[in-house]
Amino acid sequence: MRINDQITLAEWELSEQFTRASGPGGQNVNKVSTAVELRFEAERSPNLTDPVKRRLKRLAGRRWTLEGAIVIFVQDTRSQARNREIARERLAELILQAAEKPKFRVKTKPTRGSVKRRLVAKKVRGEVKKLRGKVED
Repeated sequence: MRINDQITLAEWELSEQFTRASGPGGQNVNKVSTAVELRFEAERSPNLTDPVKRRLKRLAGRRWTLEGAIVIFVQDTRSQARNREIARERLAELILQAAEKPKFRVKTKPTRGSVKRRLVAKKVRGEVKKLRGKVED
C-alpha cells in the first residue's frame, strides 16, 4: 500500500478481519460480515522512521495497542469492499498526518513599545469606566 513517495507499506504489515456489523441493514446484517478491522503493525514497520512512529502513536490514541499496532474498525457502509477502502484511507490519512514534521515555534517577547502602549490603553479604558460611576458632590 503506497502512502506517499517515501512511505510504502508491505502486505505483511497489514491484516484484515471481517465481522458482522451492527446497525441498520435488515437481513443483510445477520448474514454478511461487512465490518472491517484493519490492523497495521506500526511498531515493527521498517518503512516508518522513529519520529513518525512517535507522532503516529500520539495521533492514534486508543487505537494504538500494547503490541504497537494500530487497529481501525469500520462499519460505515453495507459493502465489505467499501468498508475496506474506507479503513485503508483512514490509515493512510493518519500516517500522512504523522509524517508531517511539526513547525518549530520560535518563542518571542513583545516589544517594550507594545507593552507600554497596552498599559497606556488599559489605563485610559479604566479611566473611562471610572467616569461612568456615580457622581459625588
